[in-house]
Amino acid sequence: MSRGMTGFLSLTIKDTVSLYESYMPFLEGGGVFIPTSKKYHLGDEVFIRLTLMDDPEVLPVAGRVVWITPEGAQGRKRAGIGIQFASADDTVRTKIEAHLAGTLKSERETSTM
Repeated sequence: MSRGMTGFLSLTIKDTVSLYESYMPFLEGGGVFIPTSKKYHLGDEVFIRLTLMDDPEVLPVAGRVVWITPEGAQGRKRAGIGIQFASADDTVRTKIEAHLAGTLKSERETSTM
Protein backbone atom coordinates (compact mmCIF):
# COMPACT_ATOMS: atom_id res chain seq x y z
CA MET A 1 0.00 0.00 0.00
CA SER A 2 1.33 3.40 -0.96
CA ARG A 3 1.90 5.97 1.77
CA GLY A 4 2.09 9.00 -0.50
CA MET A 5 5.24 10.68 -1.79
CA THR A 6 7.98 9.81 0.69
CA GLY A 7 11.22 10.82 -0.91
CA PHE A 8 13.16 12.85 -3.40
CA LEU A 9 16.33 11.24 -4.72
CA SER A 10 19.04 12.23 -7.15
CA LEU A 11 20.92 9.63 -9.14
CA THR A 12 23.80 10.37 -11.49
CA ILE A 13 25.01 7.44 -13.56
CA LYS A 14 28.40 8.24 -15.04
CA ASP A 15 29.13 5.24 -17.26
CA THR A 16 27.60 2.26 -19.03
CA VAL A 17 28.89 -0.24 -16.45
CA SER A 18 27.16 1.62 -13.60
CA LEU A 19 23.99 1.94 -15.67
CA TYR A 20 24.00 -1.78 -16.42
CA GLU A 21 24.46 -2.57 -12.72
CA SER A 22 21.57 -0.29 -11.71
CA TYR A 23 18.98 -0.83 -14.45
CA MET A 24 16.12 -3.25 -13.82
CA PRO A 25 14.69 -4.17 -17.26
CA PHE A 26 12.63 -7.03 -15.80
CA LEU A 27 10.22 -4.53 -14.17
CA GLU A 28 7.21 -3.46 -16.19
CA GLY A 29 8.09 0.02 -17.45
CA GLY A 30 11.68 -0.40 -16.22
CA GLY A 31 13.35 0.73 -13.05
CA VAL A 32 16.63 1.46 -11.33
CA PHE A 33 18.45 0.43 -8.19
CA ILE A 34 19.50 3.39 -6.06
CA PRO A 35 22.17 2.87 -3.40
CA THR A 36 20.98 4.39 -0.13
CA SER A 37 21.05 3.64 3.57
CA LYS A 38 17.86 5.66 4.15
CA LYS A 39 14.91 3.52 5.24
CA TYR A 40 12.08 3.01 2.77
CA HIS A 41 9.13 0.62 2.65
CA LEU A 42 7.77 -1.38 -0.25
CA GLY A 43 5.22 0.73 -2.10
CA ASP A 44 6.69 4.09 -1.03
CA GLU A 45 6.38 6.64 -3.82
CA VAL A 46 9.53 8.55 -4.72
CA PHE A 47 10.63 11.17 -7.20
CA ILE A 48 14.02 10.77 -8.87
CA ARG A 49 16.17 13.37 -10.59
CA LEU A 50 18.10 11.08 -12.94
CA THR A 51 21.18 12.15 -14.89
CA LEU A 52 22.59 9.73 -17.46
CA MET A 53 26.29 9.97 -18.25
CA ASP A 54 27.22 13.11 -20.16
CA ASP A 55 23.64 14.09 -20.99
CA PRO A 56 23.02 17.59 -19.54
CA GLU A 57 19.29 16.87 -19.27
CA VAL A 58 18.02 15.88 -15.82
CA LEU A 59 15.21 13.37 -16.23
CA PRO A 60 12.36 13.70 -13.71
CA VAL A 61 11.04 10.25 -12.84
CA ALA A 62 8.24 9.24 -10.50
CA GLY A 63 8.33 5.71 -9.17
CA ARG A 64 7.67 3.40 -6.29
CA VAL A 65 9.85 1.18 -4.15
CA VAL A 66 9.57 -2.46 -5.24
CA TRP A 67 12.87 -3.79 -3.93
CA ILE A 68 14.85 -3.26 -0.75
CA THR A 69 18.40 -4.46 -0.14
CA PRO A 70 19.11 -3.84 3.55
CA GLU A 71 22.47 -3.00 5.12
CA GLY A 72 24.53 -6.19 5.57
CA ALA A 73 22.70 -8.15 2.86
CA GLN A 74 24.10 -11.52 1.79
CA GLY A 75 26.56 -11.59 -1.07
CA ARG A 76 27.94 -8.16 -0.22
CA LYS A 77 25.17 -6.46 -2.15
CA ARG A 78 25.01 -2.69 -1.72
CA ALA A 79 22.22 -1.38 0.48
CA GLY A 80 19.57 0.42 -1.50
CA ILE A 81 16.16 0.39 -3.09
CA GLY A 82 14.74 -0.70 -6.42
CA ILE A 83 12.44 1.84 -7.99
CA GLN A 84 9.88 0.88 -10.62
CA PHE A 85 9.17 3.75 -12.99
CA ALA A 86 5.55 4.87 -12.57
CA SER A 87 5.19 6.78 -15.81
CA ALA A 88 3.50 5.27 -18.82
CA ASP A 89 5.89 7.47 -20.80
CA ASP A 90 8.77 5.24 -21.96
CA THR A 91 11.20 8.14 -22.51
CA VAL A 92 13.47 7.24 -19.58
CA ARG A 93 13.42 3.52 -20.35
CA THR A 94 14.16 4.21 -24.04
CA LYS A 95 17.12 6.47 -23.17
CA ILE A 96 18.54 3.90 -20.74
CA GLU A 97 18.18 1.02 -23.19
CA ALA A 98 19.80 3.08 -25.96
CA HIS A 99 22.85 3.56 -23.71
CA LEU A 100 22.85 -0.17 -22.93
CA ALA A 101 22.38 -1.43 -26.50
CA GLY A 102 24.01 -4.84 -26.77
CA THR A 103 24.64 -5.31 -23.03
CA LEU A 104 21.17 -6.12 -21.69
CA LYS A 105 21.66 -9.85 -22.37
CA SER A 106 25.00 -9.91 -20.57
CA GLU A 107 25.69 -12.38 -17.77
CA ARG A 108 27.58 -9.80 -15.68
CA GLU A 109 26.45 -9.39 -12.10
CA THR A 110 24.28 -6.40 -11.24
CA SER A 111 23.17 -4.68 -8.05
CA THR A 112 19.75 -6.26 -8.50
CA MET A 113 19.38 -9.91 -9.42
